Amino acid sequence: MINKVRHRVLNLSLGDAELRLLRVFASVVQHGGFSAAQSALGMTQATISTHMRHLEERLALRLCSRGRGGFLLTDEGRLVYNAALELFGSMEQFQSRIGEAQGELTGSLSFGTVDAMITNRELDLQGALASFHAKAPRVHLEIDVAAPQVLHQGLLNGSYQVVLMPSVGSVMPNFRSQPVFSEVQQLYCADGHPLFAIPDAELTEDLLAAQSFAGRTYMLNETICGVNFNWAAATPHMEGTLLLLLSGAYIGFLPDHYADEWVRTGRLRVLAPDRMTFKDMFHIAYPRNKPSRAAETLAAAIAESAHKPR
Repeated sequence: MINKVRHRVLNLSLGDAELRLLRVFASVVQHGGFSAAQSALGMTQATISTHMRHLEERLALRLCSRGRGGFLLTDEGRLVYNAALELFGSMEQFQSRIGEAQGELTGSLSFGTVDAMITNRELDLQGALASFHAKAPRVHLEIDVAAPQVLHQGLLNGSYQVVLMPSVGSVMPNFRSQPVFSEVQQLYCADGHPLFAIPDAELTEDLLAAQSFAGRTYMLNETICGVNFNWAAATPHMEGTLLLLLSGAYIGFLPDHYADEWVRTGRLRVLAPDRMTFKDMFHIAYPRNKPSRAAETLAAAIAESAHKPR
């Protein structure tokens, strides 16, 4: 089967149209389905479906299936996806090396980060991006906002050259990982929640544990700040957590900078901040062996932007 797939891929004429189809396919795989890839691609499901059908027709291979079980790659699809990542990586490395030989930074650079960065007081990410653009104006920068587990996997498979994310607990020996800043997480509820008016001194561990808790899909369901929370919902993004909290049905943790505006307007309340607080350490990571100068330049710009006043 591997030889069959290689034969089909090698005989695919790789023009701009074919590369675009392969990039759509790779994005669908990385996001776990057509619907989840809509935002990243800026396409409707119908358009994505059309692109996928055209790619399957050109390769004469069935790449994926959709049904009640969700989005699933076929064995051939998995092989084509891995081959596409190798192709994109080789193209980007070629463009980067040519630019370096010419004394300038060129090519494409894929950067991934989690959401809720724009309000972060510990990092001037927009300033870092401005600094990077000033140093590498000819580099085509692609930014993707994704969950930490997606960023981690994307770094491993080459779909991201640089990522900014909280620690995921696993060692990545083939990548340079530099701590950049720590983010304060606090426990919140909305004004419609039963705990909203209860004094902090009365918020016992048992009372907190009895509430419906909105957790993170990338966090283990374990004790947090000494409380064994009742995980009733989970989301990978801060905006998802905020939506759950504002429903008035859940309590959950948010970065303090992200929740500040809602606290000031009285929509959210911090619960027992002296006890229900922890910190997430964020890292910037990129390949250890032969990283592109563009990747090193962006990583350095992000690291330099940490802890600077806005």
